[in-house]
Amino acid sequence: MTAPSALALGATLYMPCTRDDLAGSLLGPHRIAGLRSAVLCLEDAVLERDLPAALTRLAAFLRTLAARDASSADPLLFVRPRDAAMLDHVLCMPGADRLAGFVIPKAHADSMPAYLALPLHDRHRLMPTLETREACDPHEIRRLRDQLLAVQDRILALRIGGNDLLQSMGLRRAAGRTAYAGPLGGIIGNLVASFAPWGFALSAPVLERFDDPGLLRAEVALDIEHGLLTKTAIHPGQIAIIQGALAVPAAQAEEARLMLADDAPAVFARNGVMCEPATHRLWARRLLDRVALYGIADPDPAALRLISGAER
Repeated sequence: MTAPSALALGATLYMPCTRDDLAGSLLGPHRIAGLRSAVLCLEDAVLERDLPAALTRLAAFLRTLAARDASSADPLLFVRPRDAAMLDHVLCMPGADRLAGFVIPKAHADSMPAYLALPLHDRHRLMPTLETREACDPHEIRRLRDQLLAVQDRILALRIGGNDLLQSMGLRRAAGRTAYAGPLGGIIGNLVASFAPWGFALSAPVLERFDDPGLLRAEVALDIEHGLLTKTAIHPGQIAIIQGALAVPAAQAEEARLMLADDAPAVFARNGVMCEPATHRLWARRLLDRVALYGIADPDPAALRLISGAER
């Protein structure tokens, strides 16, 4: 099986394993529309007293998953355990080999070795979550990066746990502001600079407000500017907004194709923008990967009205 790319995750919906509709929401004819990936959570979304029921429901879901034929329409499915011992337990459940992998909670250099020592299936990919105070310490970040570089083929993406990072500072995100407007913005920038140049993909933190689609659109635009091309979602209504934003403007797609052409000049202008293949080639390749998965964005209606008015 070909390993998935982080870009293919799209909006990753977190669902607590206490839910009794996991199979229907994720696999049935009434599955959540447009869902590309989901995380079945056994960690913060589940109270300690509810853990036995959550594990029972997860086991039942995995049996259902194992009993059906895989479909290309199925979302990529991950489990988020509480700790390495729980992940070891989940790996013993029938059907666990059908999972795409696991989300590692509160990942840092001292916690990762226990997870990396477990007998994962060849197809399993890991998504360590950067959500502890160690994510604010350059020395600790380097330690973790060195560990992960040794198993980089196993790492699908690094997830940024925004709310936990703020909690470590005794903060909560202010209403009406993107993640980049407060202290989280600097942390995100540092994590991108610490991991992306070494070839790691990162996932954007969740926006816990699901009643403000305009704010979500603004935040996803900033995520994309930072190279974060997948994002945690906590409500099905966020999926279409996140994945719609990953569609590529036609002008950018044109620039990318021209830059990757065999006969591209060293420097040229297109759409009022300088294009320099030597420095923009990686951007262009990633942009066309987005086109392949999410298509070309619909033109802005306001821009179409301006064009129409100019033609008159």
